[in-house]
Amino acid sequence: MPRRRARRLVLAVVATAIVLVLVGTVVVTTALVRRPLPQVSGEIELPGLDAAVTVTRDDQGIPHLTAETSADLFRAQGFVHAQDRFFEMDYRRHVTAGRLSELVGADEQALDADKVIRTLGWRKVAEQEWDLLSEPTQDYLQAYAEGVNAYLDGREPGEIAVEYTILGMRVDVADPEPWTPVDSLAWLKAMAWDLRSNFDEEIERATVYATVGDVARVEELFPAYPEESNLPILAAGAAQQVSAVAEGSAIDLADADLQEALAAANAALAAVPRLLADGEGTGSNSWVVAGDHTASGNPVLANDPHLGISAPGIWSQISLTCAKVSQECPFDVSGFSFAGFPGVVIGHNAHLAWGLTNMAADVTDFFLERVVERTTLLDGERVPMDIRIETIKVNGGDDVDLAVRETVHGPIVSDVLNLGEAHQAPATEETPWGQYEVALRWTALEPNITADALFALNIAEDAEDVAAAAAQFAAPAQNIVFATVDGHIGYQAPGLIPVRDDVAGAAVPSDGSWPRPGWDSAYDWQGYLPAEELPAALDPAEGFIVAANQAVTAFDAGPFLTNDFDYGYRSQAIRDSLAAQIAAGQKIDVASTEELQLDELNPFAEALMPALLAVPIDDDFDDDGQELLRDWDLRSDADSAAAAYFAAVWSTLLRLTFWDDLPDGFEPSGGSRWLTVVAGMLDDPQSPWWDDRTTVGIVEGRDEILNRALVTARSELTVAMGRDAGDWTWGRLHAAAPEHPLLGGSSMPAIVRRLVNPGAVPVGGGSSIVNATSWDAASGSFEVGAAPSMRMVVDLGDLDSSTWVNLTGVSGHPASPHYADQLGAWAEGSSYPWPFTAEAVDEAAADRLTLTPARGGR
Repeated sequence: MPRRRARRLVLAVVATAIVLVLVGTVVVTTALVRRPLPQVSGEIELPGLDAAVTVTRDDQGIPHLTAETSADLFRAQGFVHAQDRFFEMDYRRHVTAGRLSELVGADEQALDADKVIRTLGWRKVAEQEWDLLSEPTQDYLQAYAEGVNAYLDGREPGEIAVEYTILGMRVDVADPEPWTPVDSLAWLKAMAWDLRSNFDEEIERATVYATVGDVARVEELFPAYPEESNLPILAAGAAQQVSAVAEGSAIDLADADLQEALAAANAALAAVPRLLADGEGTGSNSWVVAGDHTASGNPVLANDPHLGISAPGIWSQISLTCAKVSQECPFDVSGFSFAGFPGVVIGHNAHLAWGLTNMAADVTDFFLERVVERTTLLDGERVPMDIRIETIKVNGGDDVDLAVRETVHGPIVSDVLNLGEAHQAPATEETPWGQYEVALRWTALEPNITADALFALNIAEDAEDVAAAAAQFAAPAQNIVFATVDGHIGYQAPGLIPVRDDVAGAAVPSDGSWPRPGWDSAYDWQGYLPAEELPAALDPAEGFIVAANQAVTAFDAGPFLTNDFDYGYRSQAIRDSLAAQIAAGQKIDVASTEELQLDELNPFAEALMPALLAVPIDDDFDDDGQELLRDWDLRSDADSAAAAYFAAVWSTLLRLTFWDDLPDGFEPSGGSRWLTVVAGMLDDPQSPWWDDRTTVGIVEGRDEILNRALVTARSELTVAMGRDAGDWTWGRLHAAAPEHPLLGGSSMPAIVRRLVNPGAVPVGGGSSIVNATSWDAASGSFEVGAAPSMRMVVDLGDLDSSTWVNLTGVSGHPASPHYADQLGAWAEGSSYPWPFTAEAVDEAAADRLTLTPARGGR
């Protein structure tokens, strides 16, 4: 998989100034970092309120808001989000608007990010969405913005966040601009971007083809989903999507100019900061069990989205309650929100709980365009492109003008980093049809009403309500599992899913898994699947539903969504555990569900162990690691020596087997796809993939590579953790280290890193394990790249017995006691009570703040 790590901005120029400020007296340092901490008790006037709003906070600082009207509720949420996390909100809105250079000044990575996001036009699309939204949604977004701005009013940047003080050492920091509803809508584009499905796989197929020169051999690295062993979410789906067969044009993916355009597109899109997740490990677990099999007699629902780790964490816990729930004020909801957007994204209300996981539907396509000057080729004719000029302002520097070109398929992304100046060539004898460029079509670049869907979920009461919300949910395409207090469980697939024709005569598959010829309309999208044809289920006979990024339906039973689902090892482990508990008559409860969320059985070990133990190792020192494996329980616990050794063997095996065959930047990440590839190769000892082509004159087979991986891993861990293999532990290698997205990287002075980064914690689990603390096998490190960003378990029989935990904490202020106070519990697998009813919230209250209408009215 291409190395698409979240971009850490390099602000090295700031370093010396930061040290001068923060290494001053303890009094000065304390004043600087504590100055932005919010008031959480007493009274504060909030302009615009119709009546007082109560904000109680529990021992983790989680706010529970109670208001008389919906407008007051979201106005108060905006105020509280700004209290806790405004810099995070401001950073996000600068990223999503392509204005990061305005915030941080002259920085190459910031400028590259701005160029790409301006080209994609996230903010422009968000502006177009405003008029499409329902009046209530507009009212909620407007009220939220008013609450944010009420908090900002009269405060200097240094009073809002310590990050502004630090940035002020390098650039002029103006008062933050007022928050707008479009700032909230633009955040949905970032969410959709990071969860956009098989984007990487599509470009990887085309790039690897140029190296191996054979479609069939490329597809060996993308094996079919193993649906017989790893069951889909639903046993049967809606009517199968039927596409017409069209005659299409062939493409030569080995063409050097085409590969250059693909590489340029890949480099450009890698410049986008990842605000939620990136690469290997992006996914989630969710499941729901019917009341027939639970201790409470009502459903139990679990969810733990696997996203990037950061400080502060991605989610902000909150409860939003109308003092009297009615049609005019319908909210009584609690869960996980995004700072910068009103409402709750995942959680429960008084009637229904829901969880989200990435459906992995193919919602993006790269279209190869034949460009001559300001036109592209389409069905033998020249079609003008739309061209606009974007001006990027740089704090303390000169403006940068960017020419953005759009075809009928979407923005051209292959020329972004060179400003489009190098690709305005005319046709020549060598290129009579024009020069190759790459355009991106993506469902989220079409204005939509996903914001309406999120509020609809907040007040949903039954399956019909969930289906209605899903019909409005355009991007990202997510699996929704849900349960109701009256005993129903269900699944619903939402999202815009493109329909593609099956094109006859195509050199590569035309199902969206490979780039498409933009000059031939046979490859254009043919609309979208109707919402009523998207897979759904209610109260299945087996009594539970598991949605963990695996295939949604059997491939011959449901609509075509993608070929690139997660391969289902996590989902099957969850299914097997639930089925075994039910068969044994064990009643499932919150505690057993939490235990399952922490399951660390390693499917890689289950598949590879017989072959690894059969390899002879003669040297007594070299075989120490193999001896660890003989007694291993196959669980990747943090304190396991065998788990550490196996991880080193796995990464070494991938390096020895594939790195010589694949282009730079596309080395195996080691996730579920690569497990499926290698497991299939074990039955073919002489597969060409086994041969290490760097060893001239030698052709290796399976056993030689397995032996070398075992011996090499033993040597590497000896250097990393000592000669005695029994002293190794997986947690020493496999740590979760949340970093601040702007100031937490290695270029920052240690004093700054200590301020904004909570510190690394050892954890168990790993890639494609239920406790999905994933790591990238191509990175040279075992550190956690993505992980459960939160965990929640909801008991629909007693909502107050539900539990939750966040990755770090509810606050975005490094000096707050709630900046990372949940990290320890998260790492050890424990959680916190989740109060919901008024009595439980009141009993849990540690602080109480009253927001009152401003004297003299509005």
